[in-house]
Amino acid sequence: MPPGEAPAHIRAAWVGLELPLSPRVPALQTCTGIGVLSGPKSMLGQWLAILLGRGQRESGYIVEADRAIEVLEAKSPAAAAWWREHAPWFVAPGRQLLFSAESCEEVPESAQV
Repeated sequence: MPPGEAPAHIRAAWVGLELPLSPRVPALQTCTGIGVLSGPKSMLGQWLAILLGRGQRESGYIVEADRAIEVLEAKSPAAAAWWREHAPWFVAPGRQLLFSAESCEEVPESAQV
């Protein structure tokens, strides 16, 4: 189950899903992220928090947030609704989510359907 600030049953809904990597960042990355509930809600506030050292360094995979929520909704409409209600600033088009490397398994392109 991926770590994070969402409730455990919401995070558990991600388990088993195949999420396409962001075409902008199509490989494992180490970057700085912030909490979806505890972090600032505006993009400017998020950038300032990261610049001021309030973020956390993490290795993981970056996915386009709106596409990830579409995939999640097919499995768990309630989990997708939670994200839209409690963290809409993180799942808007153009935004990205980071899934920790420990909670992911790479699927070779040849194995994808």
